[in-house]
Amino acid sequence: MSISATLSPGIKVGDLLFTSGQLGNKPGTREPMDSTIQGQTKQVLENIKAIVEAGGSTMANVLKCTVFLTDLKDFQGMNSVYREFWPKDPPGRSTVVVAALVSAGAKLEIECIAAIPR
Repeated sequence: MSISATLSPGIKVGDLLFTSGQLGNKPGTREPMDSTIQGQTKQVLENIKAIVEAGGSTMANVLKCTVFLTDLKDFQGMNSVYREFWPKDPPGRSTVVVAALVSAGAKLEIECIAAIPR
C-alpha cells in the first residue's frame, strides 16, 4: 500500500482492515477522474479492492461500507456498479448525501471495513 502524506490507504487493527475514503482517481497517475457516477464508482471500488487485497483480505470479506454522494440523483448509478462488486450478500452500507468532497469533480467517496481471515 502506498502512503499519502496525510493518510494511510488502510489500517489493520486486529482482524479488521479500515480503508480510508477513496475517490474516483487512479492512484499514482494524473489522469482526470471519469465524469460519470458509474465510472467514478468503478474506480473507487477498484481502489478499495487493491487496498483490501494488499491488507490480506478480499472484497468478499468486506463487512461495511459508507458511501458519500454529492447528489442524490446519482444513487441509482452508483448502486448499479456497486452491485457488480457484490452481486450476492453485499456488505452493510450507509449512504449519505454531502455538500462537497475534497476533490473538485468528485461525485462520491467510499470507505469500507473488511475482516482479515486467519
